[in-house]
Amino acid sequence: MLEVEDLTVEVEGKEIVHDISFNVDIGETLVLFGPNGSGKTTLLMAIMGLPRYRVTRGRIVFKGQDITQLPVDERAKMGIGILFQRPPVVRGVKMREIVRACLGGREDGAVIEQLAQKANMVEILDREVNYGFSGGEVKRSELLQLMAQSPEFVLLDEPDSGVDLVNISLVGEMINELLQKDRLRSRTNSGLLITHTGHILDYVDADRACVLLYGGIWCRGNPREILVSIKSHGYEGCAVCQK
Repeated sequence: MLEVEDLTVEVEGKEIVHDISFNVDIGETLVLFGPNGSGKTTLLMAIMGLPRYRVTRGRIVFKGQDITQLPVDERAKMGIGILFQRPPVVRGVKMREIVRACLGGREDGAVIEQLAQKANMVEILDREVNYGFSGGEVKRSELLQLMAQSPEFVLLDEPDSGVDLVNISLVGEMINELLQKDRLRSRTNSGLLITHTGHILDYVDADRACVLLYGGIWCRGNPREILVSIKSHGYEGCAVCQK
């Protein structure tokens, strides 16, 4: 579904990630581990097409089409969605309105309420987007919008960041529904999940893993095995191992 080939990205003239290559198959979830400042968020933003993140080399291919130069809205229409780690507060726009916009005309009156119930956000539908929300509410707000958008490919930027134990279970359930983890076969949705701590893997299974260090991919393998190594030796151990 997604191919990233020799991708180099800079922000405000500074190169953040360089020569990154990986792929995500249809129905697959890839987890990307990495310490803070390693370039994980930059990579996701470049895949989504945010203009601040400039691709200087390489290309991004989605469902066989080169999307490297496509604007954000075109990528969203093709089926790519993103959960931001720190989404903005949107004053003057209510949650109900933004969910309706994400549905894109597919709303039949009851759909918004049904989705909000899954996210435990019915009482928040008439509040302004993310205004005064707790960390868990912000994540559920993002996931509610994604569920309304119903993307084929989901970019998840630190979904376990700033979420307490009560909320993370529900966050995991919503991600599993987006990624069709309840299906034993015929999954068509894929995801790229980035995490610093790995806590989300207690709730969401990943198929493969990569470690991002110093702006490049240093190793690939089984998510559980890599996480055990990180917990035992830290990310510094990944660097030593590669050397």
